[in-house]
This record gives sequence, C-alpha cells and structure tokens, in this order.
Amino acid sequence: MNFTALHDASFELLDQAVGDWQQVVRNLEKLERDARDGLRGQAHKANWAGVNATVSRQFIGKTAGEFGDAHTQATSIHNILGDTRTELKTCQKKLKEVVARCRAKNIVVAPTVFGGFTVTKSPAGGTEADAEVARVPEGTPDETIGFRDEIQALLNKAADIDASAARVLKALAAQADLGFSDAEYADRDAGAEALETADRLAEIAKDPAGLTPDEFAALNAGLKRYAHDELFAERFATVVGPRGVAEFWAGLGTDHRSGDVRRAHGDDYDDLQQYLSFTLATASQSDTPAMTRWKNDMIDLGDRQIGGGINAPLGFQVMSNLMRFGNYDDKFLMDYGTALMAEERQQGDNGRRTAFERAHVTPVLNYTGGDSGVDPLIGYLKGLSGSPAAATQFFGESFVGTSDDHEFKQGKEKAELSNFDYIFEERTWPMDHSGKDSPAGHDFLAQALEAATTGHPAGEMPTVDTPPHTKEQAALVEKLVQSISADTKRLTDHMQMADSFGQIVSEYLPDINRGLANDPLGNTDKLFPIAGAEANLKPHEISRFLVIIGQSPEANAAVQVGQAAYIGHLMDYHLDPNLPQAQRYPHPPQDIVELISRRAGEVDGALAIGRQEAILGPADKAVQDFQNSVAQQKNAWSGAIGIGIGAGVSFVATPLTGALVGGTAGTVSSLVLEHVFQQSETNQLQEASQEASPIWSISREESAARVQLAAEEAARIHGLDNQSQVKDWALSGVHNGFNDATNSAAEMSDDLTTEVPKK
Repeated sequence: MNFTALHDASFELLDQAVGDWQQVVRNLEKLERDARDGLRGQAHKANWAGVNATVSRQFIGKTAGEFGDAHTQATSIHNILGDTRTELKTCQKKLKEVVARCRAKNIVVAPTVFGGFTVTKSPAGGTEADAEVARVPEGTPDETIGFRDEIQALLNKAADIDASAARVLKALAAQADLGFSDAEYADRDAGAEALETADRLAEIAKDPAGLTPDEFAALNAGLKRYAHDELFAERFATVVGPRGVAEFWAGLGTDHRSGDVRRAHGDDYDDLQQYLSFTLATASQSDTPAMTRWKNDMIDLGDRQIGGGINAPLGFQVMSNLMRFGNYDDKFLMDYGTALMAEERQQGDNGRRTAFERAHVTPVLNYTGGDSGVDPLIGYLKGLSGSPAAATQFFGESFVGTSDDHEFKQGKEKAELSNFDYIFEERTWPMDHSGKDSPAGHDFLAQALEAATTGHPAGEMPTVDTPPHTKEQAALVEKLVQSISADTKRLTDHMQMADSFGQIVSEYLPDINRGLANDPLGNTDKLFPIAGAEANLKPHEISRFLVIIGQSPEANAAVQVGQAAYIGHLMDYHLDPNLPQAQRYPHPPQDIVELISRRAGEVDGALAIGRQEAILGPADKAVQDFQNSVAQQKNAWSGAIGIGIGAGVSFVATPLTGALVGGTAGTVSSLVLEHVFQQSETNQLQEASQEASPIWSISREESAARVQLAAEEAARIHGLDNQSQVKDWALSGVHNGFNDATNSAAEMSDDLTTEVPKK
C-alpha cells in the first residue's frame, strides 16, 4: 500500500459494505430462526408417508441447515470486513498524526509519482522547493530517518492488513462450491492467523527427514488447535500435498525416523494421528480447486508405493490410517472406496487369494490401538462409520458380477457379490503384525454397517433430524439378518460386532415386530406402522438373529431398552381415542394389547435365551455384565429421541420425559424406561445365575411387568374402558410370546450349548 492510498483513502464504500453485511447478518439470522423453528419444525410434525417420509423431510432438514451455514458465513465476512476497516482507519489516523508532527518540525512528507514518499527537512520559513535543496544526505543522523521509518512501518502494516483480509475472504468464499461454508471467525486476525499457521506447519511436514522433537511438538499442538478450522485445514493439506502427507506419515514408522523424535514423542504418535486425521477430514469438505485436485491425486497414489524399499506401504495403506477420525467428504470416501476395492480385486485375483497378504511386513501405520494399520480396509471402514450416506452406498456397490472372472457360486451359477457380500461373508482378512487377522477389522466393519443402516454415525443415537430409513438402508438390514441367520458363526466368531448390530436392531424394531407378527386378523402394517422403507424380514431369521446378538451384554441391553420404549410408545399410540381413523388398527383394544404384548414377549424371550447361553455356556458371561449394560443405556437415552413407531409420529427429546412432537404426553415410555433401569439394579437374576430355569422365568416375569405397565398406563391416560382387564391381556400376550421364542429357538439347538427353555 502506498502513501497516497492510505493518507487520502475514503472509507465510505467500505463503511457501506460493512453496513450492508450487518443487515445481511440480521436478515439471515431471522431466516435461520424461521427455517429452524418453522420450516424444520413443521417438517418434524408433518404426517410424512412414502417418498416424503425420506426425501422431502431430509431435503427440508438440509435446507434449514444451509440457512445456518449462510448466517455463519455472513457473520464471518461482516466480522472480517469490520475489523479490517477499523484497523485501516487506525493506520490512517496514525499516519496523519505522524505527518502533522513532521509539519510542526518543518519536515515535509511528500508523495512521489511512483507511489513512494519522501521525508525532508525544510529550512525555517522555507518552501517545499527549498526542502529539496536541503535534503539530508543518506546516512546522515537526523530525525527525518525516524519519521521515515515510522511512516513505512504504518504503510507495511496497512498493506499486510489489506492483503491478509483479501486472502482470508477469498479463502472463505472458495470453501463451498455449492451452498455455504460454516467457517466462523471473530475478526481478520483469527482468519489470517489460521492461514499463517497452516503455512508454517506445512513447511515442517514437507521435510519429514529433518523433523526435530520441537517441530513435532509444534505440529502436534498446531493440528490439535486448528484441526476443525476450514481455512487452516484446506491450506495445510494443499501446501503439503497428497504425496507429502503420505510420505510424512509413512516416514514416522520407518527405522531411520526412530531417533530423537521417537524417543521424545513416541507416546504422542497416536495424538498426532488423530489430529492429522481430523485436519484432513475437515479439508476434504472444501470445494476449492486445489483441494479437489488433492483428493483426486491422493486416490491416484493409492496403488503406488510411498517411500523406498520393497516393503514400502502403498498409498491406500497410508491414507486409510488417516481416515479413522473426522467426517470426510462423502464423494471423496466413495471415490476412494471404489479405487480401494479395485486394488482389492487386483491383489486378491477377484477373491481367490488374500489381498494385501504381505501386510504383516509393512511398517506400523496406526498408533491408536487395535491393529498395526497395514490392512487399508480397516481404517477405511472406520472412516465410513462416521459418514452414513457414503457407507450405505459403499456396501451396495458391486464387487464382482456374473460376467467377471471369479469362483463365487450361487448354486451352480456364478454369483454376483456386493461389497457387503464379499467383505462380510467371503473376505480372507490379511495377517496383522501379530501373525493373525486383527479383531479391529470386524469391529469397524460392524460400525460402518451401523452407520450405513441407521443413517447416523456409529456410536450415536438418532436425533430429530435423522430421516426415516431408505430402501437401500432397509435392504442392507435384510441382507445382514439373512446372512447371520444362515451362518451364525459370522457373528459368534466375531462377537465384537454385536454391540453395533444391537443398535441397528433397536432402530428397526417396527420392522422386527412386524416381521415376527403372525397376525390372523390382518392389518399388520397398521399395528406396527413404519414411516420410511420397510426391511422385509422372515420370522425364523429374526429369531435366530436375536438369540445370537442377545449373547452380547451390550447388544442385549440396546434391544431390551429400545423394545421397552417402543412398546410404551406403541400402546400410547394405539389406545389413543383421538388417533385418526385411517391410522387405526381396526380391532378391539384387547386384540391390540395382546398382539403388541405377544411380539414384545417374543423379542424379550429371544434375548433371554441369548443371555442364558452367554451366562451358562462357554462364553461364561456374568449376570452383572448384562445388568451393567442396561444401566449404561440410561446415559445413551438421556437426551436422545425414542424409537419412532412411524406413521408420522416422532418421539423426540428425552424418552425419560416422554416429550412427543405429535402433541400427546408420552409418559408411558417414560414410566416403562424408568422401570427397566430399576430392574437392572436388582439382584434377582444374580441369585439365579447358575440355572437355566430361573433365568428364563425371571426374564419372563420382568418382561411381563414392563409390558403390563405400558398397557396399564396407556389405558389410564386415555380413559380406556375395562382398565382392570388390561394387565391380564398384556400378561397373556407376553407368555404366548415367550412360548413363540421357545419354539423358534428349538429349531436352532445346534447353535446353542445350553438347553432351550421349556414352555
């Protein structure tokens, strides 16, 4: 910035821009509020059905979110412009003060034709022309030099303010190709500091061979601070470059890099892996041309060795370990997954042999535990577990088709395998550094399936914004249940997957109950309404699946608590006399209560058989493990939505308070859940833990008590006639349901080591 530009600057246009953006912020704040409370709120209350239950509701949710991002981006722009204006005005004020001080001392400050300026001393009473004659020779001690330096410092500062503001604003605008960025900055300094730090840390990462302990510490601290900053992440990733990132991470695991850095910070490698993963995930969300090239180039590096030596890892092996944390861009994940599975086919000869079979001699690439990071599919699956849309699409993609060269058969014909079919049923997992396949592979596979089927990241509960299930998600649940029912060892040999599968079941309870129903009266779709797409499940497959996952304390608890809440909601829903006629189950209350209770008893009965097998069988689980898992569910459910029953009724907020979007007081589910958690604190099962019969009978008694409470409370709230008979109806239904569970379990006696309970 030159002298004239700052000294004579008029900030009228900048003042107007700041004012305009302030008004934009106010308008968007109102629009965001209207979208959140109005548009999205009405969508949650609407009686969605068919396509509207998924597509329209999800679109409205995303649209409302865009208003929030627009408001955030506008606020950042306003903050940066306002801060820049204030700083430039301050520089101008100080410049004019310096000029005034010069004038008072007969020193003339004058602009030059090339944008510079001169500072010269004028003889007392002289003119500016005289000042030219009296110019102080260069190097002569004079106060003009001090003024010159002061003015130049102000011009440098103003130029830096102007340039950094432009840099931050351009970077902010470039983040989102479509829509808006949610990057938030309080002032120009915050955005500028993020970019400057990114440049500084990128230079460290670009020279891994010269990495010092102090540089490692600075990199770790910087990534921790800025991992979720969009401008920082994009700049860091693109300056280091895809190959630079891969070489940096691969280099940490090689022998020549095990000197001072490893001795000083070996215990911090796991933290650095997390922060670097979060940073790259944040960067992947950017739509800048540089980041788009980065993503494409990283995928291209997948099948190439990174570093020298015969055992140097492939790009896929390196990058997959940096996908374990953070929310990666869906398209990048899908494109990466497509390329990764192509490499899997190439290395494994379309499934004939183990892909990445030399993985056990590859350097360590994962420092966060569970596995050494040499199987690239493991880290990638962990990445999918946080990106539901990408996970759903990935598992539905074709691995091999009927026209491909492979040996998978369906009967006598060539089979077509999806990625789910191949990974879940057929893949031979490569040996880890331990000499065997890592349990982390199946654990992360289950987490990825949890995300793919539920529509939200694994390990989380659904929220009011989680859309109803799509046909792709429902189809995946169908395949999962069918696969485990056909070969229970697919789960029993890898029980670390059960907790995720339990969560899946807890979010498909309408489908589960509908699938189990053998309703002689018909209208099962109205008895167990479903808002989104239905997973069509066969009764015997459901029963086998429930018994197997019931052997896991965590899965058992997730389904038991979910079913209790669901039955409470269902009783409340069907016994409400104000329920619209089109949604009514067209049969008397006794039929409603008995049929709902029977399905509740069948689900609880299957879980009880699984629990018995775990306690008395080879697994030798303790009753306390199951009770503790139920108690832990209380934390998960606090603040989460309940399991919706469909038909446009959404149960939100905390199930323990039973808040309903639909307008009725959901105290039934609240009461039932409180009862479930109280049951987990008793010692009744503990005392009977060595015999099958008491475990079975106590489980049936506890189930009956829960269901009776739900039916009785719903009948009381809605003023049902014959309230005194409701408990008997519920008890009869639960006992019949437990008998159904016994009959189903008798057909899978080969999969159990303990005796199936008698009716």
